[in-house]
Amino acid sequence: MEDRFAALDGVVDAVSGYMGGHQDNPTYEQVCSGDTGHAETVEVKYDPAEVSYAKLVALFFALHDPTTPNQQGPNRGTQYRSVVFSHSESESEEVRAQIRNLEEKKAYGGRPIVTQVIDTAPRFWIAEDYHQDYYKKHRGFCSF
Repeated sequence: MEDRFAALDGVVDAVSGYMGGHQDNPTYEQVCSGDTGHAETVEVKYDPAEVSYAKLVALFFALHDPTTPNQQGPNRGTQYRSVVFSHSESESEEVRAQIRNLEEKKAYGGRPIVTQVIDTAPRFWIAEDYHQDYYKKHRGFCSF
């Protein structure tokens, strides 16, 4: 997700990290164990004069499957849960409104959206350097 947010006009920075757990300064290996309670997250810094929070939330829902608890693609575990950590009441309201709208439209084949909305964002722990810009560092090349 980091690369997709970073590419959006109005996004100043998108950083990979961890939130929502009970251990200070967790490592990737600790988060992957599932024992810390953290979710892998992306912290998005943006200019609201250029891109709305609503557009960021819409992109979040477009980039992953919010109907699978504790799973994204082949990755399984609580660290892969669908979650939004809000920094204000208006952010929480926007996320919940988009969830209602998506469910009313049966956007995911009628499957319920399980995205957690955490009303008070806990501390963001930045991931290790090798996780930053992961997509750029690990993309493949081929010729046809």
